[in-house]
Amino acid sequence: MPADRGLRMADPDDVRTLAGALADAFYDDPIFGWLMPDDHSRLARLRRFYAIELRHVGLTRGHAWTSNELLGAAISAPPGAWRVPPRVMLAQGKLFGRHLARAALLLPAVERHHLREPHHYFAHIGVTPHAQGQGLGSALMRPTLDRCDRERLPAYLEASSERSAALYERLGFRVTRELRVAGSPPLRLMVRRPAPSASGA
Repeated sequence: MPADRGLRMADPDDVRTLAGALADAFYDDPIFGWLMPDDHSRLARLRRFYAIELRHVGLTRGHAWTSNELLGAAISAPPGAWRVPPRVMLAQGKLFGRHLARAALLLPAVERHHLREPHHYFAHIGVTPHAQGQGLGSALMRPTLDRCDRERLPAYLEASSERSAALYERLGFRVTRELRVAGSPPLRLMVRRPAPSASGA
C-alpha cells in the first residue's frame, strides 16, 4: 500500500463527500446512464445511491477504502456478504424512478451470474474525474487485492465500461461473461485469481 497515497478506511463522517465523489465518477457510466437516463436528475440520484451504498454496504457489511483527500472509494464485501440486503435494495430501487423496471431485470440477472465460490467482491470503485488517470483507483483496490492473495481467494466485480475493464485487466482480472439485459449496455463480469505465492505454491 503506497504510503504517499494516504489510504485509509472510510468512516461515517466521510459518507457525504465520498457519495459526491462516486456520483461524479459514475455520472457518464453507460449502465447508470441506462438506468437513470435523465441527465438533469442523475447526479442527485447517484449521490443518494452511493450514500446508501457506503453506509449499508461499505461501512456495515464490508470495507470502504478511500484517500485522505476523499477523492474516491473502493467498496468491497468479504466472502459470504456480497448479497445486498432487501431493505437496502428497496431504498436504492426507489432512485430509479420510472425506470425501475430496467433495474428489476438487470440486477437479478447480475445476481444469478455472480461468482458462487468464496471471494471478495468489489461492489463499486470510483475516483472523482479530476483525479482519474493517476493510479488512485488501483491504489484503492490494492489492500483488498493483497488480502485476496494472502487468503488465497479470488476477487470479483462487474465492469460497466471499457475503460474500467481495461484497468481491472491490468490488475489481473479476466472477463468471464459479458451480460446484456433488455437492451442494456454490456456489463463485464470479471474474476481475479490470487497471485502465486513467493514459494510458487
